[in-house]
Amino acid sequence: MRWFRPLGLVFVPVSVAGWVVTLLAVAFCANVFVALDARAHSVSDLGYALFPFWAPTFLGWAYIAGRTSKT
Repeated sequence: MRWFRPLGLVFVPVSVAGWVVTLLAVAFCANVFVALDARAHSVSDLGYALFPFWAPTFLGWAYIAGRTSKT
């Protein structure tokens, strides 16, 4: 079963499981942003604080999307 459909360099969710994975990743990143933005002193400070959370999240999402986009 395909969870995602490749569309150029990105993946589009096409099933409920794909949407759940995508929404969980976005919700986690939004929660981290809100928590770290309250403590950040500058934009670059916020960028350095977000990277260790956002990079693995999006890499994990891209890995799942790539593995579940094949038939």
